[in-house]
Amino acid sequence: MLPVELLRKYWGYNSFRPPQEDIITSILQGRDTMALLPTGAGKSLCYQLPALAKEGFTLVISPLIALMLDQVDRLKQMNIMASCIHAGMNYHEVKTAFDNMLYGPYKLLYVSPERLQTELFKEYLPSFDINLIAIDEAHCISQWGQDFRPDYLKIAELRPLFPAVPVLALTASATAEVQKDIEERLQLKEPAIFRQSISRKNIFYSVKYSENKPKDLREHLPPGSTNIVYCRSRKQTEVLAKQLLDHQIKAMPYHAGMPKDKRRDTQTSWMQDKDITVVATTAFGMGIDKADVRMVLHFDAPEHLEAYYQEAGRAGRDGLAAQAMLLYNATDINRLRESIAIQFPPENYLRGVYQAVVEYLQVPIGAQPDKYFSFDLADFCKKFGFELIPASYALKLLAREGLWTISEAVFHPASIQFTTDRHNLDHIVATHPDMGYLVTGLLRLYGTIFHYPTTVRLSGLAAQLKIKKEVLDQALRQLHKMEVLEYNQPAEGPQLYFHHYRVDSRHLIIDMKRIAILRKQHEARTNALIAYLQNGSICRERLLKQYFDEEDTGDCGHCDICRQGNSPQNDADLANNLIRKIKEAGSISILQLTGQYPEKEGTIAILRKLADEGVLIIDENNLVALAY
Repeated sequence: MLPVELLRKYWGYNSFRPPQEDIITSILQGRDTMALLPTGAGKSLCYQLPALAKEGFTLVISPLIALMLDQVDRLKQMNIMASCIHAGMNYHEVKTAFDNMLYGPYKLLYVSPERLQTELFKEYLPSFDINLIAIDEAHCISQWGQDFRPDYLKIAELRPLFPAVPVLALTASATAEVQKDIEERLQLKEPAIFRQSISRKNIFYSVKYSENKPKDLREHLPPGSTNIVYCRSRKQTEVLAKQLLDHQIKAMPYHAGMPKDKRRDTQTSWMQDKDITVVATTAFGMGIDKADVRMVLHFDAPEHLEAYYQEAGRAGRDGLAAQAMLLYNATDINRLRESIAIQFPPENYLRGVYQAVVEYLQVPIGAQPDKYFSFDLADFCKKFGFELIPASYALKLLAREGLWTISEAVFHPASIQFTTDRHNLDHIVATHPDMGYLVTGLLRLYGTIFHYPTTVRLSGLAAQLKIKKEVLDQALRQLHKMEVLEYNQPAEGPQLYFHHYRVDSRHLIIDMKRIAILRKQHEARTNALIAYLQNGSICRERLLKQYFDEEDTGDCGHCDICRQGNSPQNDADLANNLIRKIKEAGSISILQLTGQYPEKEGTIAILRKLADEGVLIIDENNLVALAY
């Protein structure tokens, strides 16, 4: 099938967005390819479609577990077989997934980067029929980028094993320095490079200094539309969502600390509802294809422009007018300046955190445990007397040193394995009737439970045994204490994976010279963000283009800086945009229309002017329609 035929069959589109077709053609020609595409430009299609066009399957490497799971689910709904390997899976689940890739009709395998170094992956790798290696978030390979992950440096080791397989590197944003780093570290051979402008003509960027953020938030949220409000803290998402509800604005909080079911319900409501605001921490929206977001509002200043651009880019993916607003005040500026010292603590603090981690996880000197540890940061800090924020940055910095990988929060179902012999089990059944029913039931239902940790869904098991889930959990804990079985309770949270043999913290090698360079780069990124916030004269889009080393093509004409001049040319552009939207809608209320533009009063003035000129009709209910 031709690429356009596959596009029509599986995605239901008749044509590609530029430059998707050129990228796909490059891959199908066997060329290494780098694609720098803004958020919402359809990066995933650039590797999903070639996977279908060629024999074998595509290996997709991504650090974003939630995004991988979401894409696999969506592909399955499209009748495209895909699988995902991540930190939330045990050995036998991973082995089954690899067997499926070998013998089943699977076309895509998503893998988190640390999985590439496991013995099981290396064992299967030579047998895999890989047709493309796609690296998502490719900027993570650059040690000078803000999201560097040492695991990414190992990706190039795949090249000698698959010399004829093309590599696709994808990222939403990269400076010239980071782009060069990606090319060198992935060993891309004369790559075809596709860079789409970061310009989003339909997004109106604005920044507002605010002494009363909750009030400004309420005043600027467009009514009757889908919006995202980003906050820095979990608690704040819940407080703000409640405040919005109290003012009759439909809103829901979202953060990683919420129960999985509640997060899923929020996400479902947000996807289906046309009139809802989600107040969330910054991971929300990543990998979720919601096209009609009318506003992304940052209640707090983000850490750097890379993060801001990616998050703001979740607005207006349908091509219609959308707003990206950022509220800030003196507290934000002070926090950003103080973050430099907090994010790069002294060497003795780093050694202290390392020592606390190995004690917390009970890793002896000389050991390199080949397993994922559940890591509760709040509990860790409480036990060892660390402040939460400095400790979290120290953990990230030590991860950049290659000591461990800390994954995002994932759900880990319960697993059970018997650790005693049959004779002892028979004795327990005979002498502990309150436990015997459970032992007998486990043996009957799970044939592998003697051989390896077996994943168990507690609610389903409780229903089969006709007992309450709480009673089952208590009984399993008791059998665990009796050393009859190994019971790993279900959990949801980050995972920590060791990459080195544990040493005494006094002998730990930390490259403080490199950390000093990183600190200077972080300081430069922080200063660039502060300059963006405090800027009052240069077009917002021009500043973003300068930051990402993109050619300056002049003012955008519709950000808050460009609009403050209120030039005739800007008014003409806005008038044309309004006419197009009214034509598409047939008729639309003034309230709904003005809610989609950053300058409400200016928009109303232009509507009145168009009505006076006989272009529009505004009725007694404030509904607007074209006069012709």
